[in-house]
Formats: sequence, structure tokens, C-alpha cells
Amino acid sequence: MSDIQAKIEEIEAEMARTQKNKATNYHIGTLKAKLAKLRSELVNGPGGKSSGTKNAERGFDVSKSGDTRVGLVGFPSVGKSTLLTALTGTRSEAAAYEFTTLTCIPGTMKYKGARIQVLDLPGIIEGAADGRGRGRQVISTARTCNIILIVLDAAKPITHKKIIEAELFSFGIRVNQSPPDIKIVKKTSGGIGYQEIAPQTKGMSADVARVVCKEYKISCAEIIMREDVTVDQFIDVIEGNRAYIPVLYVFNKMDALTIEELDILDQMPNYVPISSANNWNLEGLMEEIWNKCHMLRIYTKPKGQMPDYDDPVILHSADNPTVEQFCNRLHKSIMQEFSHAFVWGRSAKHQPQRCGKDHVLLDEDIVQICKKVGGNN
Repeated sequence: MSDIQAKIEEIEAEMARTQKNKATNYHIGTLKAKLAKLRSELVNGPGGKSSGTKNAERGFDVSKSGDTRVGLVGFPSVGKSTLLTALTGTRSEAAAYEFTTLTCIPGTMKYKGARIQVLDLPGIIEGAADGRGRGRQVISTARTCNIILIVLDAAKPITHKKIIEAELFSFGIRVNQSPPDIKIVKKTSGGIGYQEIAPQTKGMSADVARVVCKEYKISCAEIIMREDVTVDQFIDVIEGNRAYIPVLYVFNKMDALTIEELDILDQMPNYVPISSANNWNLEGLMEEIWNKCHMLRIYTKPKGQMPDYDDPVILHSADNPTVEQFCNRLHKSIMQEFSHAFVWGRSAKHQPQRCGKDHVLLDEDIVQICKKVGGNN
């Protein structure tokens, strides 16, 4: 393990010495590919591609429940346990000393009819992705979340944000990014084929792609670049185990800041100021979680009855949810007897609209499922 760490530091030092220009793109691409492979070995073990490790550091054993999972990540003593209690009512030990929480504490909050599971994870420290503290367990669990809340103490340096982002990045979590639009098709012969549908201005080229593939022992493949990407993003696609997770930066203890300091923080994207001890702006935080996870409510309507507005089915609009996904969320066997559905709401051209299984639903639509002849509606 120490040998791998020494190699990583050596490559990082060489990258820092190398000037970045078109003439050095090939060399920098080689170094980045080697660095990514070494970091993957450091996290997953030699030759491993799975997240986490093969021992107890895989993550905390917390069963997933509810419609969405939220993870609270941050340094010790920033108010994560107090925030969990304020959001869910679940008692999580809070004290004035660090490392009060030593394991994962789950809780559930209800918002707009959705059941949202919130995980209070132990505080992480710098070097967590390399195994310091219980960092690997914390970040392995964070990878399973739909959204991560990076909880920061508003009175402490903003550099803490960068440190946590670097730890998440080292463990394969890409913060507020979407997967690069790159297609790689492995072949049995023919060498490396390279096509650029979008012009590459961030360091990628056919030579860089070939040297990265060589490092990963890919000798025959067709590469299609559909958007302008960096070398790091290209390596992420080859690795194939990255988690693209939305993140909110929650600045706790906002009552310790002045109006001028809040105005400066307000220029940061994806930022939410709160005070968990005083229950300030918790409603705003829950609304941001709802929007960031692209959640929407679909109401069920039995034939001849009023819609059930108390217990909506929660779907995620980033997936363009269809009637089929809605049915599968209710029960996997419904589609076997599905005939059509009547839909009321913004997605319907008229009220109601008779739809098939591929109809895309919108927030607060009402759906009545009709089974084939012989079944009950």
C-alpha cells in the first residue's frame, strides 16, 4: 500500500513540473492514466474495479428504504447529528467534542408525500479515501445515496469544502457532473478507431486516447467523442465505476455569520445556509433536496373513486418516467395484465387522456390503470 502511495506522489510531482500545452498533452495523458490506475488499486485492491474494498471497509450495513436516500457528509463536529434530528426526529448523539457519531445513523423524513431516508455518517478527515479513520466506509455508503449533503461549519474556513470534494473525487464520486457522452465499443480486431463528433479543446486527441487505452490494455476498440471532454473524463468512462451524484453544500450555524458574509456565500452554486440548532431554513433545504433529486408525485385513482392525494407514488423526472415505470413501482406483476391507462394532469393533451405504457408522466399527474379484459381496474 505504501509503495502505491509513493508512486502516486511521484507521478503527481512530475505532473506539477510539466508545463501544460499541446506538445505535452500526450505525456500528461499517460501520467493521468497511470495515476487513475494506481488510485483505483489503492481504493479497490490490485486489479479490482468494484467500489470499496473486499473487507469490512465496504460500507455500513444500512438497508435502503423510502423513495430517496440522502447522505450527510462532513468533518467532525459540524452539526450533522443535530441536522438529522431536526429533519427526521431521529435521536443521534450530539456533543461539543469531535467524533460523537461512530456509526451510520438512519432516519426518515416526509416531504410532499415522499419518504426520504437520511443517513448521518461519521465525520471524515483528510486522507479518508486512503483509509484514514473510517473514511472508506463513510464514502462507500455515500456512493449509494441519491444526493449527498456536504455539511460545513459556516464559521470555519471554506477550504474544508475543497478537501471533502477531493476525498469524494479520489473514491470515484463525481460531484454535480453528468456522465460524459463518450461511446467506447471494444472489438476483437482492427486496433483503436477514433472519431470526434464534437471538437476537442480540453486536451483529448487520437494520440492521447490511444495512450490511455494502452495503459488499460485495450488494444482494439471504437471510440466516439460526442462532446468536448477532458482526459480525466475519458479515463472515468474507461474505468466504468464512477458515481455521478448531485451535491448540496449545507452551511450550518448560519447564525454565526454577518449579512455581508452571507452575501459572499450566496454567490456559490448549490449552496444552502441553515441553522439546525435553531431550525432556520430547513424548509428551504428540503425544497432544494426535492428539486435536486428531480422528484415528482403521481397520484393513483381507482375506478369510480377519488384520487389518493395522501400517498403519492414518487418517481424521478431525470429518468423521464413512463406509465410502465409507474406500474412497476406499484407492483412488478401489473404490466402482465396492463391494457391502458387514463391520465389527468399536465402531461395529458385532454382530460383524461387514454395512454399506453410509454406515455411520459409529469409532476402531480393522476393515473388510473386499466387491466386487460377479465381483470379488475
